[in-house]
Parts: sequence; structure tokens; C-alpha cells
Amino acid sequence: MTTLTATQSASWRDYLEMTKPRVVLLMLLCALVGMFLAVPGMVPLDKLVFGLIGIALVAGSAAVVNHIADAEIDARMARTRARPVATGRVGFRQGLIFSALTGITGMVVLYFLVNPLTAWLNLASWVGYGLIYTLFLKRATPQNIVIGGLFGAAPPLFGWTAISNSVDPGGLLLVLIIFAWTPPHFWALALDRKDEYASVDVPMLPVTHGDAYTRLHILYYTLILIAGSLLPFVIGMSGLLYLAGALALGAGFLYWAIELMRAKNPRAPIETFRYSIVYLMVLFVVLVVDHYLVVNNIGVLGR
Repeated sequence: MTTLTATQSASWRDYLEMTKPRVVLLMLLCALVGMFLAVPGMVPLDKLVFGLIGIALVAGSAAVVNHIADAEIDARMARTRARPVATGRVGFRQGLIFSALTGITGMVVLYFLVNPLTAWLNLASWVGYGLIYTLFLKRATPQNIVIGGLFGAAPPLFGWTAISNSVDPGGLLLVLIIFAWTPPHFWALALDRKDEYASVDVPMLPVTHGDAYTRLHILYYTLILIAGSLLPFVIGMSGLLYLAGALALGAGFLYWAIELMRAKNPRAPIETFRYSIVYLMVLFVVLVVDHYLVVNNIGVLGR
């Protein structure tokens, strides 16, 4: 099969593409936020550098497994048919070797240069996304994104444990925010690509339950997300700047969720998907800025 056996030489760009660099970059931003929020002052440079390198390598390794497992599906979908494994530029064996090399290297970096806790958490996430979600959940249930979202929500906890070497409520709260963000983020894309998912028998929610049901549940999860995003302020983890940012960004997400409910704008699903990415990035950046403003204010008051 062309999806499992290399038919032409692959370039370094093909291997980079298999690691899903855009997704990994968003994960690294979330991990970086976890690092900054874990300490009142500056993050130790060595933990920051080696932590991000290790997390990126393990995440990239899981993404490669996803490319290999989904090669047949990818070859039949317009959005993914040009992927390296789907086209045969990278074969099954080459992909597995590349995944093993990146994953093992990442684990070694995390275990010996960061801490074992962060390494084991990354391994658990690798198994969850690379094996449980990719090989089973994605094809088994329309709740695949909800259940599997827990594995993708873990990067801020990785960053937190890389610095603190402990699992603390603050790190878990960041995981909760991404966990609530994941369903409306992916279901919006699934609405836009409904016909493609149906053609390859992937039971995404719009395929199994219809557009109206999916739009309603995007609204539900958006409300849950907005409520969850306010918790850092409620528990004293952040200040007024973050509260204002979370409310403004949440209002934007709610606008798009309502646009989806109205079902009058054919571009609403893809625009909601794009806004969701901006939402998470800006929300976490504001959280970090607010964190250091609060720390600096406390420092000034304490003098």
C-alpha cells in the first residue's frame, strides 16, 4: 500500500510535518504558562529549556503515531491527503523508527534533565493520545474528543511539574480549562468537515447526532469553558487583568457559539475553530502577564 510503504524519498520537511509542529507549538505555549505560574519569580533556565525540548519531542512522537495510524483515513480526506504517510513519502517502518527515536530522546531528556515525574506524565499522555485515542477512541465513540481531550489538556501540568516536581491544584486547574476548551474547538472543525468525516466512517458528533445537536453542545461547553476560565481569579491565582481578559475572550467565544446556533453563516464553523485557537493563546498569555504583575505588586507592597 502506498500509505504504508515509502514510494519516494522523504525530506526533512516531511518528518517535521509528521510531528504536527503547529499543534506542538501551542502545547509548548501551554507548558510554558504552567512553568511561569508554578513559581513567583523567574523560571530556572535549564528547566525551561530542557523541559520544553523534552515535551516537544514526546508530543511530536505521539503525533507521528497518529499520522501512521490514520494514513488510510488521511488519504481519503481533502484536508489530510497530502500528509507524508498518506502519500507514501514516508513508509510505515520509517515512521515508527522516527517516532521511537523522538519519543525515547524526549523521555531521556525529561527524566534525567528535568525530573522523573514530568517524564512519566508525558509517557502517560503519549500512550493516551498516540494509542488509546488514535487507535480506539477516535473510531469508537462520538465522545472521542471529550474523553481523549484529557490527554491533550495536560501540557500546562507538564510545565508546572517540570518546575515544582509536584502535581498541585494550580496546574490541574489549567488542565481543566483546556479540557473544557477542547470539545467546542474540535466540534467546530468537525462541523466544517462533516462530509469528510462521514466518508471515512469516523464517528464525530455532527456525523452521528447531526448539526443542530453539535451546535447546542458547543454552546454548552463554551459556557462551561467561560465559567472554568474564571476560576483562577476566584481562587486568588490571578488578578483583575486576567479577569477582564477572560471575560472579554469568553464573550468572543460565546458570540461565535451563538452564531453557530443561528446557523445562518456558512463560515461560522471554521471561524469558530480559528477563534478558539486565538482564544486559548491570548487567555494564557494574559494569565502569565497578570501573574507577574501580581507578584511585582506584592513585592512592592512588601518593601
